[in-house]
Amino acid sequence: MNKADFVNAVADQAELTKADAGRAIDAMVEVIKKALKKGDSVSLVGFGTYTVRKRAARTGRNPRTGQTIKIKASKAAAFKAGKALKDAIN
Repeated sequence: MNKADFVNAVADQAELTKADAGRAIDAMVEVIKKALKKGDSVSLVGFGTYTVRKRAARTGRNPRTGQTIKIKASKAAAFKAGKALKDAIN
């Protein structure tokens, strides 16, 4: 499902216009991004939790040349599904 399909499905489910559903989805994504950027987590009970995980610096290999390279430390967004979501798909 791509974003357009998702917007259409939300619009049908919530009885909104497609434009309103699109703005609501965009707003939700922006709020989650801002919270993660501040280092907060976002918990949606029954759905899941968005968090930021820190990745330590490490060494890797260039697959083309086999040369060892240094990979910088970074942060990555992570999602952990909640129990209700896990139960719904199993």
